[in-house]
Amino acid sequence: MQYSVEQLVEGIRSHNRRFVAKAITLVESTLPAHFEQAQQILEAILPETGNSLRLGISGVPGVGKSTFIEAFGLYLIGKGFRVAVLAVDPSSPITGGSILGDKTRMPQLSINNASFIRPSPSGGVLGGVSRKTRETLMICEAAGYDVIIVETVGVGQSETTVSSMVDCFLVLMLPNAGDELQGIKKGILEQADLIAINKADGSYLSSAKLAYREYSRALHLLQSPRTAWKPKVRLCSAQEKSGLSEIWEDIQAFQTRIQLSGEWDAQRERQAHHWMWSLVDGELKSRFRQKPQVQALIPTLEKAIGEGSQHPTAAARRLLAAGGMD
Repeated sequence: MQYSVEQLVEGIRSHNRRFVAKAITLVESTLPAHFEQAQQILEAILPETGNSLRLGISGVPGVGKSTFIEAFGLYLIGKGFRVAVLAVDPSSPITGGSILGDKTRMPQLSINNASFIRPSPSGGVLGGVSRKTRETLMICEAAGYDVIIVETVGVGQSETTVSSMVDCFLVLMLPNAGDELQGIKKGILEQADLIAINKADGSYLSSAKLAYREYSRALHLLQSPRTAWKPKVRLCSAQEKSGLSEIWEDIQAFQTRIQLSGEWDAQRERQAHHWMWSLVDGELKSRFRQKPQVQALIPTLEKAIGEGSQHPTAAARRLLAAGGMD
């Protein structure tokens, strides 16, 4: 059944999860007609957006992101909040769809009426986010979700992409600091507002405490981009549901300090500017590639580059000239 833009907008405003999902599907569609409808929806709901806490969560493979998000989401729901999870899966190179299927990894949270989980394929976008994550986030805000969690594919792609759309960035780490601390990128620590060492239970507790000290020292050596907040390290166990209240207290303290300092509004303004220019860049690239003279030249240049008879810089300049951008 096809729904009108007005029906979808009303469904979003009435917190109907079915209509929220259908609106997001429309936003993610690549069909030109769907694009126009999606823009109408986003314009209509704009006044209802901007009031949610946007929380980015990343972490190394095997750290237990899904287990943590489910436990943390249920904890927040228990405190009376409505929670949306935008769980971005790696894309299948064959079908382009999600590989992991986040709803199966968060079974209890997915059936809770106060939650909404949307798994989306990353589509090859760096930073572990979907091409339409920002638009999806807006729809969830308009639908009245108090906390919106953006789960990224993982550490090491482009943390700045995540930080350009969330208010607070939480990074999960494993108890065994040593080699892991040496191997992770400096950028992930610089972007993190909070670090939570998960699986701090049982036989891992002593190594988790060691990791706590290591990461605390590492953060002291780095210059945080925040002036009103110093990143913190916490121990937690998603399995045993311990440390969740302390993490939430830190997030609330972070929000209060950043808002009072004026950094909150300034950050959101920068994010809006970044979003606009990223859309401009994407549209310019799309229009450029659609020009007949460019399309005609691409196979020849790609073949020449592959054979080593043409340098990529020279090929790029020929394409730009063909597209009238020399």
